[in-house]
Amino acid sequence: MQRQHRPKVYARYSRIGASRLRRQILFLAGGIGVGIAAVLMARASDLAQATFRAGMAAFPWLPLVATPAGFALSCFLARRLFPGSQGSGIPQVIAARKLAPAEPSGHLVSLKIAGGKILLMLLGLLAGGSLGREGPTVQVGAAIMQAAGRVASIRRSSLLLAGGAAGVAAAFNTPLAGIVFAIEELSRSFDSKASGIVIMTVMLAGLTAQALLGDYTYFGSSYVTLAPGIAWLAVPVVAVVGGALGGLFNRFNVAWSRGLPGPAGGFIRRHPVVTAALLGLLVALLGFASGSDVSGTGYEAARNAIHQTPPDVSLWYGPAKLVATLASTLSGIPGGIFSPSLSIGAGLGLDVAHVLNVDAASAIALLGMCAYLAGVVQAPLTSVVIVQEMTLNHAMLLPLMLVALIAGKVSSLIAPEGVYHALARNFGVAPQPAADSPRDSG
Repeated sequence: MQRQHRPKVYARYSRIGASRLRRQILFLAGGIGVGIAAVLMARASDLAQATFRAGMAAFPWLPLVATPAGFALSCFLARRLFPGSQGSGIPQVIAARKLAPAEPSGHLVSLKIAGGKILLMLLGLLAGGSLGREGPTVQVGAAIMQAAGRVASIRRSSLLLAGGAAGVAAAFNTPLAGIVFAIEELSRSFDSKASGIVIMTVMLAGLTAQALLGDYTYFGSSYVTLAPGIAWLAVPVVAVVGGALGGLFNRFNVAWSRGLPGPAGGFIRRHPVVTAALLGLLVALLGFASGSDVSGTGYEAARNAIHQTPPDVSLWYGPAKLVATLASTLSGIPGGIFSPSLSIGAGLGLDVAHVLNVDAASAIALLGMCAYLAGVVQAPLTSVVIVQEMTLNHAMLLPLMLVALIAGKVSSLIAPEGVYHALARNFGVAPQPAADSPRDSG
């Protein structure tokens, strides 16, 4: 009798082994796919920005035509062909994770939306929009992992969490920031069941990106320090300025997304494409008025602010970049706010250093990056870790922590929650109690 049952037992274990092998292969393919997508998006984004700047150098008036037209076209295509691709993409991932397991998530995260996201983000950058690629990379990474794990018995919420974290990690070569982002922002809790999946996916995506691009520091290694003395007076100032302006950006962005009252709100709802064109024109005019290049991610200005002495960045750059990023975001075209926020913060930090006449402009710019980002997303730990990993500056760790905490608290007085979770509520996500948030847990 036992011999008769042995073939059945062997067959069952063989099926289990084959299922596990299939899951591992799919998981491996998903992590590598996120890394490849992040690298391709980075290269394509750089090319789109370089093309716009080359055109602007040849024809200085070009933004007055290209930016409004590009915004209008991107908005139209996003609404007609790729609904769900608008904006950053991070709120869609947060909302998709909150859906019931049996509820479809294709309207929030899918390969079709991911493809549209990439194309329309590049169109926005090609037109001169003030956009980042990190939010789109998060949504694309989540879509890839969801597709890879569809035939495997892995929780969808875990796959979305892992794909989003891997997107951040691979986009900026910041693996620790990707993990912290997953815990503090995407999930707002530590999920022991998902932690292994998140870490493995981040590792696979990060290794893939490094294999293609090499090991690098996004902003280059920074060695600026904040010497004891009067320079420390700028710390609370830049924290309050960054937190307050980040909170205002958050508040206005959320209010616009839920519909402004009165005739202005009615016009926006009836004519979204025309509104996008007008906001594109505003972005172009800001560039002319400030004498600064407010297009793209703002990488060059942020790097300049923390590496050059004295920094070759206009004092109008920070405020102009803030308004340009807000206009680009409100237009509804696909694109992130992460990189522009770092650039805005660097510009605001330089302004604070100038007003206070502090001889530590680069250090204050670095603090401004962390302060403004913490004010927008209200995720202090993520802000500290990502700025520190992007610059490898260990000497500024304690000041970064201080400004992030102050900025997060100041922002919370203006906006009740971070911009990503506030926007996720537009997709039916209920607000979480304050006690569920790690940043409020003491």
